[in-house]
Amino acid sequence: MTGTILVTGGTGYIGGEVIDQLLAKGYSVNTTVRNVSKSELRLRARWPDAGERLKVFQADLMSDDGWAEANAGCTAVAHVASPFPLGIPKNKDELVIPATQGTLRALKFAHGAGIERFVQTSSAAAIAYGHPDKDHFDHTDWTNLSAGVPPYIESKTVAERAARDWVADNAPSMVFCSVNPVAVFGPVENDDLSTSIEMVKQMCDGSIPALPNMGISVCDVRDVAEAHVRAIEAPADTVCEERFPTATKFMWMSEMGEVLRSRAPELSGKVATRKMPDIIVKMLAPFVPAMKQVKGELNNIRDVSGKHTEEVLGFTFIEPEQTLEDTLRSLVERGIVKV
Repeated sequence: MTGTILVTGGTGYIGGEVIDQLLAKGYSVNTTVRNVSKSELRLRARWPDAGERLKVFQADLMSDDGWAEANAGCTAVAHVASPFPLGIPKNKDELVIPATQGTLRALKFAHGAGIERFVQTSSAAAIAYGHPDKDHFDHTDWTNLSAGVPPYIESKTVAERAARDWVADNAPSMVFCSVNPVAVFGPVENDDLSTSIEMVKQMCDGSIPALPNMGISVCDVRDVAEAHVRAIEAPADTVCEERFPTATKFMWMSEMGEVLRSRAPELSGKVATRKMPDIIVKMLAPFVPAMKQVKGELNNIRDVSGKHTEEVLGFTFIEPEQTLEDTLRSLVERGIVKV
């Protein structure tokens, strides 16, 4: 393949995998980072042979600086950059404003550069919340903000809706679609861990002594990246205005623990076997930020279907058991989890 693709947030977990797959297919890549001096060496170390096929630009979600230069000469954008905190911010605007304004800024500069293909990394957070009587979701569902949702959930929902509205009003000929991942796992490149990977790390290093009655839908970072690449390459009428959830299976944390112990018994000796009573989670929630988030998910099922994505983009997701095993083995190989 030829051409240059802009991938925003190149040092992120998903952004890095998107870059990896694009370079492997022969594309050139421009990528944005918040601080070039801190990030470029790490990016060059990951792709030492990329040379001029990889260019790094400094651009922040909340500033216009650098965006025109990053978009110059590109044929498509994968907008991956977005804030994703480990904890809950005191003010939701700390997430909602950067996510929304950053997405609109990326869109405006892409449109100004004449780019006609834009893939937004949204989230299943924009699909599966605010519906207390529903536990199965697909690409047609939208999170109900009027029900009251956490700041991160609101930020992803508002940002995706704002992007779609902006394209409809300002760039109706642009081929726009979103990729909506659930919790993203898989191999890691370094110890700068995403929120989802941090959870697996804590399960495997003994930091979580008992598993709460919480579940998540699982997907593989390699599949999330492939969805982006295929959305960039597919015929316009196939992907325009589409939403592509990446999800394989809903799993309780206890099920995830069983998979880790059965698939990698020599590495998973610290994975808890006991369940944490709901009352303990509720007691800890006022004092432990992570438990506050867990409390809100106790006994909830949010099973998001990725079938539409497989059918439209034409590939099959990696099995969740393989994803979890690969995550653990990678964490051990990188020395992040000690056994």
